[in-house]
Amino acid sequence: QVQLVESGGGLVQAGGSLRLSCVASGRTFSTYAMGWFRRAPGKERQFVAAITKNGGLTYYGDSVKGRFTISRDGAKNTVYLQMNSLKPEDTAVYYCAAAHNLVPTSVSACDYWGQGTQVTVSS
Repeated sequence: QVQLVESGGGLVQAGGSLRLSCVASGRTFSTYAMGWFRRAPGKERQFVAAITKNGGLTYYGDSVKGRFTISRDGAKNTVYLQMNSLKPEDTAVYYCAAAHNLVPTSVSACDYWGQGTQVTVSS
């Protein structure tokens, strides 16, 4: 069992930056690939970024490539999402996810979810 707790969301102007953090409980962090998803109002949950268990590979959704960066720190059991050049269309609740067997690039690949953190980008 893994518990995920996100933080770092908030209100930012367009063009600004935020860094989201997700802390995972337990001592098995290195056995999970990690990902970020988001859900905008009235839309389905959308893949944002993912990182493999050892951090060697990263994946991004087309809408965030070149602006967002995912990383992980095994010593802190934490995965980060650095978001730069934010746009109003990035407004959503952002969720952290963990996957034991697959890379979490889809909702169905994820085994555990956090509660989410709100990101609002004003124009």
